[in-house]
Amino acid sequence: MYRRAERVRFSEVGPNGRLTLPALINYFQDCSTFHSEDIGVGLDYLQERDCAWLMSFWQVVIEEYPRMGEEIQIETRPYEFELFMGKRNFEMFSAQGDSLAKADSLWFYYDAKKGRPERPPKDLVLAYGLDEAIEMDYAKSRKIPLADSMKLLPPFPVRRIQLDTNNHVNNGQYVRMAVEYIPAGDVREFRIEYKKAARLGDVIYPWVGERDGWTVVALCDENKKPYAVASARGDLERG
Repeated sequence: MYRRAERVRFSEVGPNGRLTLPALINYFQDCSTFHSEDIGVGLDYLQERDCAWLMSFWQVVIEEYPRMGEEIQIETRPYEFELFMGKRNFEMFSAQGDSLAKADSLWFYYDAKKGRPERPPKDLVLAYGLDEAIEMDYAKSRKIPLADSMKLLPPFPVRRIQLDTNNHVNNGQYVRMAVEYIPAGDVREFRIEYKKAARLGDVIYPWVGERDGWTVVALCDENKKPYAVASARGDLERG
């Protein structure tokens, strides 16, 4: 288990003065990155091997969004490695120790030279170790179904500011894209399934629909093949 102390910044809150969903997920993603850096298997380790951990799935459940200036704790724990896949939990706590949000995530180890997923090296797996999975209502499937009726909204290009060190659109940037199409209100559960990497110059075609109380957002290419599919539910202002 790895834990970091943080404080919610003004640049991370919305009009209500509380942490936004993309910022919350960025805290989780950054916590896992710092975990890797601090145990010696971070960015330099991966770049020397021309490899990367790529995100496959997020499930985030939010009890409460902390306010600007609030002190918080972020915890992450890898809990399973199988073949080329790794599973990792996250949890956000208030300064008083109350659980504010929990998450489950699925990653895969990718060899860029071979252009395919690979089993991670033993020294990397041993460096992380394993913890017990946290208690949460886990998604029964990591595949997000589309709505029966999806509406195409205006497309937009990928921009340089959205890229990460792999020259792909960063995981958190897809979250920002999807949130634009979720009705106003408090998202209580958010899921996103990553399908393929978008790069600079690609054009994103957003398809949006409703399914069983979830807003579904498919971020697709011109052939309607998704880069990522997200879904959200909660206290939302549905029309």
